[in-house]
Amino acid sequence: MAAVGDATIDVQLALKRVLRSARFVDGVSRGLHEAAKALDKRTAHFCVFATGCDEPAYEKLVRALCQKHNIPIFEVESKADLGEWVGQCKLDKEGNARKVVGCSCAVVKAWGRDEEAKKVVEAYLAANQA
Repeated sequence: MAAVGDATIDVQLALKRVLRSARFVDGVSRGLHEAAKALDKRTAHFCVFATGCDEPAYEKLVRALCQKHNIPIFEVESKADLGEWVGQCKLDKEGNARKVVGCSCAVVKAWGRDEEAKKVVEAYLAANQA
């Protein structure tokens, strides 16, 4: 965790914020087709994969592309959580997610403006690359 003023930000919250920020600058590729294109072109900073994916061939392809091009992978538990984080949902009046469409894979191509979350994610990636 990184200390920010008097608050702390963990990696999961930073990842959520990076995905949200990247979404606003059209920097997120969602789904197999878009993600595979971004991974193959090497335009990806990192990949986020839901371990709840029920298609083994899908997982094998994404992991192979990431390994081939040396692109780090974040793993999250739920497809629904990842779907919500990348904007595949409707929001009600209170801002709560409704009608969430699951997402098994997302790739970040552009960071967006959330520098604080970007630093936490970059530090996590650097620590796990070694």
